[in-house]
Amino acid sequence: MGLFSKNKESHKTAAHEIGVAQLDNGTEVKVANTVDCIGDSCPRPQLMTRKAVDTAAPGDIVAVVIDNPTSVEAIPPMCPGLGATHLETRREGNAWQVFLRKN
Repeated sequence: MGLFSKNKESHKTAAHEIGVAQLDNGTEVKVANTVDCIGDSCPRPQLMTRKAVDTAAPGDIVAVVIDNPTSVEAIPPMCPGLGATHLETRREGNAWQVFLRKN
């Protein structure tokens, strides 16, 4: 079993829509894909985020749900290399949602 072979039912790669999210600035965005990284540590959330953004269409919003503080800090700086824009990071309970838009 490899380092990244963790088989978790909730990790069906960014394939399910979570609907509309309202950002702190009042803008409503339609989230095309979400990546569930609850319980994952670095570098898995970064790798899953890269895969989700790579498969997204230009303009699509990808939401990444993370409970690992290090990953939360690592994803926004990755955006220029991913061809994405960091829209917002928000704390919800014991997790964060990071919203990215593919350029």
